[in-house]
Amino acid sequence: MSRNPTIKLYRHPLSGHSHRVQLFLSLLGLPVELVDVDLRSGAHRQPQFLALNPFGQVPVLDDGGTIVADSNAILVYLARKYGGEAWLPTEPFGAAAVQRWLSVAAGPLAFGPAAARLVTVFAARFDADEVIGRAHALLRVMDGELARRPFLAGERATIADVACYAYVAHAPEGNVSLAEYEHVRAWLDRIAALPGFVPMQASAVGLAHA
Repeated sequence: MSRNPTIKLYRHPLSGHSHRVQLFLSLLGLPVELVDVDLRSGAHRQPQFLALNPFGQVPVLDDGGTIVADSNAILVYLARKYGGEAWLPTEPFGAAAVQRWLSVAAGPLAFGPAAARLVTVFAARFDADEVIGRAHALLRVMDGELARRPFLAGERATIADVACYAYVAHAPEGNVSLAEYEHVRAWLDRIAALPGFVPMQASAVGLAHA
């Protein structure tokens, strides 16, 4: 039986968007070649990379010549091709529940916890108080919903959880405390206990300063 072509993941090790794809590949047990893209040197703006993703963003997946960009789009692709029904239901309500949190990952999560972390890790020019406030607003909602179920979209882990994990787990790096969010912290522990879990590289900044 022939092996599947090697999957390549173009990523940055401190990117939560990249980590969500790396995490899902590991949860699926798929072998992957990690290709680091040097964002600081502008490698993502070079013609070779722009040929893969004209938006000049990581991550990008190369699955045996099939190129998929955008982290959430990659999660959907991998779930449909390799993950079966469990990670992305086809049943209408289940599919909608997952999509809801993919939208959260691209909206409130990106402009809250992720943006707060960008200030401390990458010196992004956001208003720190504003994005920290957005982060806590999101975490209050997440905590309330996770008080009623173990995972974001239901009783088992889906790509909704994979999409939201990294930036919540690393929110303290952006000076966003998780201390008051008991159910969010329990959810993070449940994700970390999944077979195949891999953590994202930590940064000793913000509240996570060693």
